[in-house]
Amino acid sequence: MSSNGWLQIGLLLILALVTIKPLGLYLARVFEGERTFLSPVLGPVERGMLWASGVDPRREQGWLAYTLAMLAFNAMGFLALYAILRLQAYLPYNQQGFAGMAPDLAFNTAISFVTNTNWQSYGGETTVSNFSQMAGLAVQNFLSAATGIAIALAVTRAFARSAGNTLGNFWVDMTRATLYVLLPLSIVLALVFIWLGLPQTMDASVTATTLEGAQQAIGLGPVASQEAIKQLGTNGGGFFNVNAAHPFENPSAISNYFNILAMLSITTALIYAFGKMVGDVRQGWALIASVAILLVAGIAAVYVAETYGNPIHLALGLDPSFGNMEGKEVRFGQAMSAAYVAITTGISNGGVNAMHGSLTALGGLVPMFLIQLGEIGYVRGIEAKLNDLAKRDENRHFTEVMTAHIRAFDIDAYLDALRSLAATEAKP
Repeated sequence: MSSNGWLQIGLLLILALVTIKPLGLYLARVFEGERTFLSPVLGPVERGMLWASGVDPRREQGWLAYTLAMLAFNAMGFLALYAILRLQAYLPYNQQGFAGMAPDLAFNTAISFVTNTNWQSYGGETTVSNFSQMAGLAVQNFLSAATGIAIALAVTRAFARSAGNTLGNFWVDMTRATLYVLLPLSIVLALVFIWLGLPQTMDASVTATTLEGAQQAIGLGPVASQEAIKQLGTNGGGFFNVNAAHPFENPSAISNYFNILAMLSITTALIYAFGKMVGDVRQGWALIASVAILLVAGIAAVYVAETYGNPIHLALGLDPSFGNMEGKEVRFGQAMSAAYVAITTGISNGGVNAMHGSLTALGGLVPMFLIQLGEIGYVRGIEAKLNDLAKRDENRHFTEVMTAHIRAFDIDAYLDALRSLAATEAKP
């Protein structure tokens, strides 16, 4: 633990903080259909895509139509990805000659990437062709992230339109999330990653001669573009087996900084956009503050635990100066490994630049705790809206009852109360 380490962490958090408002304002303008600096270029593309798809952007959907559209779209995405992985051996850009994935592994992988889980039970460089990486996994990195953004927008509009019957249009939200947000940011970040040394090539591998004189094939591919959307979309699935600990996926301390900032960027900006779209930016900042407290506390706890080291090793007389470096990369050090550990689990990304299984007991407890808090932001958002409604006297009794259900995490009672209210309002 050192002042340099704390300085790295502090600078990272400051950089993340200053991006929240400008990006959040941009997101709010995009999803409210307002003009942005990209509209002259992307506006005609958006209108053309929606027209070709037969979608009227002015026609909004209720919750059922919105949900069914989301499920149907992602069901087709699952089938397409499953087919690509199974038929990989017959598809182009498979220079390594990889066979198609086994049925169970292809099913697991397709479900994982479509749902933004990105849990991997394979080594990317030894199992998946460049075509499968690009046309299969990378595409779902975009679409699953866009689906998550669309659902967040639907929830936001439900809060903002307490008396409305529509939540927006799923197809419009998906198009705008991909076209105006994920794609431009991914292009910029991929170019930055290429500049920092990440490979972006259609070559499958390069052959190197080892010190012993043996020939070794080192996996390559379109890594930079995959890494960009992996972090921006909080997907987490790595191109290589060891994820962001691999030197081709995360070669330096600076690339590691960009990895973490990318993870935080859209996630935190969406929270600010929530406040903007519900008409009370203070709600957005309140939610950001709660997230920040948890993340900062998590980073600090992991950093302290890992730099102190393993007490068993210390008792054996091992050098304590580096703390617990087991499973960590020297180029990142303890501070940026701790920041990555807490942030990737705290915002449900899932990528790793250090092996979590080799953390100390306390260091490993923090990511486990943050994983279990993964859904708490939704509950806090509901509670914030109820507090806003409670400002009007006629809503006081209703909001007190509903808030009690939320704080008790009694979702069944909360939903029953909503159904009862809807049935009462439906009566003539």
